[in-house]
Amino acid sequence: MEQRPDRRPTGVSAVPAARSRTASAPGLREAVEVRRSARRRRTVTAYRENGRTIVLIPAAFSAAEERRWVDQMVAKLQTREERRHRNLASDGELMTRATTVSDTFFAGRAVPASVRWVDNQHRRWGSCTPSDRTIRLSSRLRGMPEFVVDYVLVHELAHLLEASHDERFWALVHAYPQAERALGFLEGVEFARPDTPHGAVPGDGPADDVEEPGEPD
Repeated sequence: MEQRPDRRPTGVSAVPAARSRTASAPGLREAVEVRRSARRRRTVTAYRENGRTIVLIPAAFSAAEERRWVDQMVAKLQTREERRHRNLASDGELMTRATTVSDTFFAGRAVPASVRWVDNQHRRWGSCTPSDRTIRLSSRLRGMPEFVVDYVLVHELAHLLEASHDERFWALVHAYPQAERALGFLEGVEFARPDTPHGAVPGDGPADDVEEPGEPD
């Protein structure tokens, strides 16, 4: 998330090219890392990184400007994430999203009987049972970026057209232009888990039984 202040800050002081500190923001349990940059002149950017909130501001900002912009950008991030959560809050809304994804990337050929959130998938992001055309997404995906949720939907919908993880299946998955980016995001989340068996060999079983760190099933 990036925003341009309504005026150019004045009184630029001699500072390093980049400087960061840890601050706190109202309503947040985790710290907010504020990074100042002499190269940044008019824009303020905020995003989540490894469970932290990062706010990038111009080096010339005063302490008061920093506090104001940190509070403003953190609030906007929270609002956006809450809106995203509400938009996919129910199974019905998730089913609607899956239908849109199928129409966009599979010309509507992947038609699930149901798509729902589940709380019992702790080692996988999603699963599909081609025999009854049901899809389940881990509730851990709630609040993640939309392109990540869409990728998991693409992955599971592709199993309705090709049950195994063969070349045809991966060709279907990579019709989604942000597939590599989303997979990298999920792998990063899995890598951060202390109980992840790094270097584990992916399974070779049916689509619904495969457990691959960082990847849907």
